[in-house]
Amino acid sequence: MFPTVEQSIPAHLISNTRDPAPVTVSLTYGIDDPFAVRMVFPASVSLNGTSVTWVFARSLLDSGLHGPSGGGDVHIWPYDRTRTMVELRSAAGLALLRFATGPLRRFLLHTYATVPAELESGALDVDGALRVLLRGAKDWQD
Repeated sequence: MFPTVEQSIPAHLISNTRDPAPVTVSLTYGIDDPFAVRMVFPASVSLNGTSVTWVFARSLLDSGLHGPSGGGDVHIWPYDRTRTMVELRSAAGLALLRFATGPLRRFLLHTYATVPAELESGALDVDGALRVLLRGAKDWQD
């Protein structure tokens, strides 16, 4: 069992309606994938009625708390001194969320206590990942 950091964080889903919709997002970090953060959205706010998981670099969350960061599908930037914006883009559309910065920062600090940034590469189980990939390739060939 790998150590995991998990925290539910309230956010506001910004849309073209008058008031942002409150949503609670679950952030997860584990040493089984030490470079990544998972952001899980409940089924109640997804287009297809199932929970949705976005995976992006932990370093993106870190840099986005200090200044505009990101490229491609995920962008993070400070909105003001106490709030942070997260923009998620997909073929289905765009989601814009506003978070209080404090809970995001606390989550990030817990992840660094689990695996410091300079030890991310050492925490990655390359041999285990290769075994899983090769096992899958063998099953595919059979």
